[in-house]
Amino acid sequence: MSQKVLLNATAINIILHRLACQLIENHDDFSNTVLIGIQPRGSFLAKRLAELLKTEYKIKDLKLGLLDITFYRDDFRRGDKTLTANSTEIDFEIENKKVVFIDDVLYTGRSIRSALTAIQSFGRPDDIELLTLIDRRFSRHLPIQPDYRGRQVDAINEEKVKVNWIENEGEDCVYLVRN
Repeated sequence: MSQKVLLNATAINIILHRLACQLIENHDDFSNTVLIGIQPRGSFLAKRLAELLKTEYKIKDLKLGLLDITFYRDDFRRGDKTLTANSTEIDFEIENKKVVFIDDVLYTGRSIRSALTAIQSFGRPDDIELLTLIDRRFSRHLPIQPDYRGRQVDAINEEKVKVNWIENEGEDCVYLVRN
């Protein structure tokens, strides 16, 4: 197994600032916008972006939620591996709000489809956008595209994109892994 560094900590930090600025351009003070990190991997990116928006860009009253999509996945009962549910933490209204889904890697689009179904349990948003750190554009099974992307990666199906966050793997780094 070999791995190549796609993004180091410095590049990730630059991308996070760019994504934060793009969000501010489109959502101003976030008074009608909420951020929703898709559990489990999107939560690290969502929390990092929310912290950046609050501290560096002085966005007040930013609403951040975490959405578990485990039981909405189309592969929930398939395969030998039992999927483990995560917590959903949405303690605010999403009815008539602009929702920005946040996930680390957009691959087939199935996780986003699951998130679209899951979020309906919390109300009807006015608009939904998608922010991803990595967009694997040639691997889509569903017609889903990000509104905000950190980096576009052309990886073949045998390759895996692995995003490490300092909060759980001890480093900020994105790898392209080949078996």
